[in-house]
Amino acid sequence: MRILIAGAGIGGLTAAACLLKNGHQVRVFEQAQALGEIGAGVQTSANAVKVLFELGLREALEQVAVRPRAFYFRRFDTGELLHQIPLAEQHEEANGAPYYHIHRADLHALLARKVFDLDPHCIALNARAGHFMEDARGVTLHLGDGATAHGDVLIGADGIKSAVRRQIVGDTPVSYTGDVAWRAVIPAERLPAGLMERGVTVWCGPKRHAVMYFLRAGSLINFGGCVEQERAGDESWTLRRPWEELKADFSGWHGDVQRVIDAIDRDSCYQWALNNRAPVENWSTARATLLGDAAHPTLPYMAQGVAMAIEDAAVLARCLDRSEVPQALALYQRNRIARTTRIVHESTGMRLLYRIEDPEEMRRSFKERNLSKSRGEWLYSYDPLRVPLQ
Repeated sequence: MRILIAGAGIGGLTAAACLLKNGHQVRVFEQAQALGEIGAGVQTSANAVKVLFELGLREALEQVAVRPRAFYFRRFDTGELLHQIPLAEQHEEANGAPYYHIHRADLHALLARKVFDLDPHCIALNARAGHFMEDARGVTLHLGDGATAHGDVLIGADGIKSAVRRQIVGDTPVSYTGDVAWRAVIPAERLPAGLMERGVTVWCGPKRHAVMYFLRAGSLINFGGCVEQERAGDESWTLRRPWEELKADFSGWHGDVQRVIDAIDRDSCYQWALNNRAPVENWSTARATLLGDAAHPTLPYMAQGVAMAIEDAAVLARCLDRSEVPQALALYQRNRIARTTRIVHESTGMRLLYRIEDPEEMRRSFKERNLSKSRGEWLYSYDPLRVPLQ
């Protein structure tokens, strides 16, 4: 098939690599003038890593990623360990692949290199996707400069402001969660050795929480913080805010949190608004479909946004190998909507768990949810390469 993809982010590149590997002709249209990725750390659990391994990226991932030992949930003021979820070997043994922390730019670069290895001319830069037209013979994508591209199918992987989504789904309501998110990356050498466990440390506190973990083979530390704030602000990941605001947001928190914040470059603090969007029941037409944030934007409280995009790409590639385009897109949507909708809803619900003020209530809530068992049963063990398609 001739397959058009709008967007060269992680989801779009994963889809391109899977489809090229299966022998299709693929053309990716990226609006940026240069290929690259912004952001900080991402977490990739076994459900996504299985796809990356299938693409031949195991050795490269081991060189740049970090395998965390566990999730550690700590109280914001005393540092008390409230709950722990094992990862490392236990995650791999139970779910079929490792759990990784990786810099978003590193993962993007690995996927781009794979795509270029498969087809050096696959990606067109400075090519902004606009509207599309379709008929029984194919789909035509109109680009921002007036050019057009024709194919058998169009995949909208162009993020939460997707032009392809707008045409398929229309404008969907957005509700501000009440949280803004901070992100920053710090060289680990700036901090005392042994300050952090080699895992995901979630600092839980009233009206905010913070997440810290290692990146790039342990040479960097990723800091993320979600803070209740009346002012919604902008949704862009690229807007800097004063370091003093970040420092004030976590005033009075544990000394380890303070040490990390104090080590952040003063001009490298980014903040954006977290908006919630209700899942949609249809994201496809006869010749066009969506994946990743374009299909099911989700909040970061379960760290599954990247994993869902990777899952989507693998399942969509399988569907397109099984059926004609309209039937394949229907099959893809039918097999993805229930799962992604559950993740969207559970991500929203996790926000409150990290904000419980009474430590005893928090311990009880973690125990009742039994996250280690419940997530393993349905979330991490999922295999997008082999799950039956119905």
